Amino acid sequence: MSNGDIFVGEVIGTAILILFGAGVCAAVTLRHSKARAAGWVVIAFGWGFGVLAGAYTAAPLSGGQLNPAVTIGIAVDTGKWDKVWVYLLGQLVGAMLGAVLTYLVYLAQFQANVRDEETAEEPTPTLGIFSTIPEIRNPVANLITEIIATISLVLPILAFGLTKGLGESGTTVLIVSLLVVGIGLSLGGPTGYAINPTRDLGPRIVHTFLPIPNKGTSDWGYAWIPVVGPLVGGALAGLIYNAAF
Repeated sequence: MSNGDIFVGEVIGTAILILFGAGVCAAVTLRHSKARAAGWVVIAFGWGFGVLAGAYTAAPLSGGQLNPAVTIGIAVDTGKWDKVWVYLLGQLVGAMLGAVLTYLVYLAQFQANVRDEETAEEPTPTLGIFSTIPEIRNPVANLITEIIATISLVLPILAFGLTKGLGESGTTVLIVSLLVVGIGLSLGGPTGYAINPTRDLGPRIVHTFLPIPNKGTSDWGYAWIPVVGPLVGGALAGLIYNAAF
């Protein structure tokens, strides 16, 4: 695969991933959304479907990694680092693009993010639509959660490559999508399961600059955890896979 194909594939695939993922968070969170308050299960499946759509779309061009933690895990396992920067750049650009597209889809709802004078309901904080927020702010615990959750993603992805039937049937991406749903349901409670550095960082950058009324903080003090945790988790998954399989 050429650098150009990889970049374009990762941009498109990651943009679709974030559009679905941030989109379901917007649908559940924003006032005047028909899906408001639909709940965590809906969010988990929305992110899983985002992986499904994005990875299948990007696969012919780049393999559909869409996640620096996956890219790093593969590089640690194989020792091939020459194209890592292309993957990471495409993923970051795609994540930012997906966040902008989400904003445009829910533009009217974002613009209506003001105090409701009839009910006295205050504006909705919007960062959780774009990036993760811990339920309990404990840097050590939050970092451990992201590391373990990311290992739980990347190690199975690497192992799926050993299952010949999955590759031949083309169902690997479907299984990974269900894996992401499972991680969200089982391990997402403490931190919102970033498990992907650019999935958190790209939309957080966009949130900082978007003209959303009453949008609240972008919480840059926490932003290093959903970047460092998944990168460490991805690297550890590559090491474990290389040593055990």
